[in-house]
Amino acid sequence: MVASLRATIPRGLSHEIILVDDGSTDGTREWLAGLGEPFRVILNERNMGFGAATNRGAAEARGRILALLNNDLVLRPGWLCHMARILDALGPRAGIVGNVQLDAATLEVDHAGIFINHKGKPEHFRDDPGPLRRLLFPIREVFAATGACVLVRRDTWLMLGGFDEAFVNGCEDVDLCLRARESGLVNAVALRSRVLHHVSASPGRKLRDEQNTQRLVLRWRDEIALLGSRGWAWSLFCPLLPDPRDFPDTLEAWRTALYMAHVLSRPPPSVLAVINAAIDGELARWSKMPSD
Repeated sequence: MVASLRATIPRGLSHEIILVDDGSTDGTREWLAGLGEPFRVILNERNMGFGAATNRGAAEARGRILALLNNDLVLRPGWLCHMARILDALGPRAGIVGNVQLDAATLEVDHAGIFINHKGKPEHFRDDPGPLRRLLFPIREVFAATGACVLVRRDTWLMLGGFDEAFVNGCEDVDLCLRARESGLVNAVALRSRVLHHVSASPGRKLRDEQNTQRLVLRWRDEIALLGSRGWAWSLFCPLLPDPRDFPDTLEAWRTALYMAHVLSRPPPSVLAVINAAIDGELARWSKMPSD
C-alpha cells in the first residue's frame, strides 16, 4: 500500500501521510521507523480497532481533505483525482466519497457502494460499471460507502464526530454515512476511481460482524427500513407482472409501481411491513446470541 500510495499521489499536491500502527508486534514498528518524510507515524500501545485508530490518525491531520485508507489496498493511478473531482462537484453537499474496489485476488468488483439487503443488513454493490457508464456518469449517489478508501472534508469529519468507537471493526463506516445523510449531506462513489483491496485480510476482521450489525440496526431501524424498501418493492412487484390479475390490491400495486419509479418518496405500507418483518426476524435471532 505504501509503495502504491507514493507512486500515485499527484505531483505538486501538498499533503501529509499519517500511518497509525495499531499495536503491532510483528516487526512493523521497526519498518515504520525507517520510512522518514513525508510519513508521520503514530504508535498505539494496544490494538484499539479500526474506528479508534482511524480517529486518532484523523485528529493529527492538518489538511483540508482527509483520505482514509486501509493498509491492504493497492492504489491505482488516478484514484485520488477522480475522488477529489466528485467531492468538488458535490460542493457543500458532499458527505463521504468512496470508490470502486476490486478484490485483489480475483480482480472482481467487491465494492461499488452499499445498499440495504432483504434482511435489513448493509451489503456491497458488486456490479461492474462499464467504461461507457463511468465516462458518462462518473458519480453514483449511495447511502453509504466502505471506509476502506474514502475522502471527506476535514470540517465534515469534525462536524460528524468521526467514527463511533462502540463499533468494533465493522459498520462504523455505515454509521458515519448515515449520520452524514441525517445532516443533509450526499454520499457517493467515484466510479472512475478503482483500487485493489485485499478484502478482510486483517486477522479477526469478521469476529464481531453480527454484534456490529445489531448495533447499527437498533440505532437506525427506521432509516434502514426505508433504505431497504425499494429492493423489496422490486422483489414483490416483478413476479406478478406476467399476470396482473395476481395483484391482491390494485391500488397498492400502483403505489408500489410509482414508488419503484421514484415518483413517490415513501414506500407503500405493504412494502414497509415486509421489510420490517425481515428486520424483526434478525432482531429475534440476535437476541438469542450470547452477549459479550
